[in-house]
Amino acid sequence: MNTILSIAAMNIKFVTPRGLLEAVHEVSLDIPVGSSVGIVGESGSGKTVLSRAAMGLLSGSTVRREGKVVFDGKELTTMTREQVRNEFGTGMAMIFQDPMTALNPVRRVGTQIAESLRIRLGMSKKAAVVRTIELLSLVQIPDPQAMLRKFPYQLSGGMRQRVMIAIAISCSPKLLFADEPTTALDVTVQSQILQLLSDLRRELKMSMVLVTHDLGVVAGNTDYVAVMYAGEIVEQAPTSELFANMKMPYTEALLKSIPTIHMQSGKRLAVIEGRLPDPTSRLQGCSFAPRCPYVQPKCTAEHPPLVNAGNDHLYRCWFPLGQTIARKQ
Repeated sequence: MNTILSIAAMNIKFVTPRGLLEAVHEVSLDIPVGSSVGIVGESGSGKTVLSRAAMGLLSGSTVRREGKVVFDGKELTTMTREQVRNEFGTGMAMIFQDPMTALNPVRRVGTQIAESLRIRLGMSKKAAVVRTIELLSLVQIPDPQAMLRKFPYQLSGGMRQRVMIAIAISCSPKLLFADEPTTALDVTVQSQILQLLSDLRRELKMSMVLVTHDLGVVAGNTDYVAVMYAGEIVEQAPTSELFANMKMPYTEALLKSIPTIHMQSGKRLAVIEGRLPDPTSRLQGCSFAPRCPYVQPKCTAEHPPLVNAGNDHLYRCWFPLGQTIARKQ
């Protein structure tokens, strides 16, 4: 299978006053050409750091990065920062988590979209304006001509997110990272944005990485899912296989925490008790053991490896779901 992006043995650490904070630990992940891959996990699991590291957006004296990233046959980890930047726009692009802070508040929408067209594609000012109107129409913004003159603060959350998508796809990238693209949007707008991304991916023949905390978001919008916890991938599988035969208790806990339309009014939402482990001090055993309802003595003593369950399904658990063991009630 051809891959557009291959991440191998990625480790990301940050220098802090408390010591080295390990945000990503030994992560390997392949993104097949033309596919949509979901990276799922609660806040602090390392999914956004992994995505930004893959794009080469993490740098500076406080960042320690190890591992290998190959994009479209080019090894990014051996390239200079300027060489990596040359891959942005036409090669890789990202929809950032908060469009209000990602967009420049003092520049008009049309100017911000046209900028990448002129810099990356060498378009004239007139041609860039025409293409900007086309892009605004493509992301289903009404009256795109009027939108050119507006500032981000004049737009709703859903409209700002559509502008961010227009900027990201402006140079027809081969790979699109969508980092929590539906955060802070109401349910109706969330559905519209996800459908828009799905339609654009097929129309532009892009590969996509969808970063989210919500398993419900990846269910109908990805081909493959990687579940992250405490900086590690704890389960990965084709989307249909993951939901039909999940192995990791953390994946189950994420799924149970999603509210459903059939829930009785006033019923308490399921939560994952406890919190993520301290990233400056990695646990000896399974990282999820302190919060796992099925924990066994071995879980706290030995760190589980990734096990291949077949059907391209990997999981990191000594006692996977479905095994007949004495479960803690």
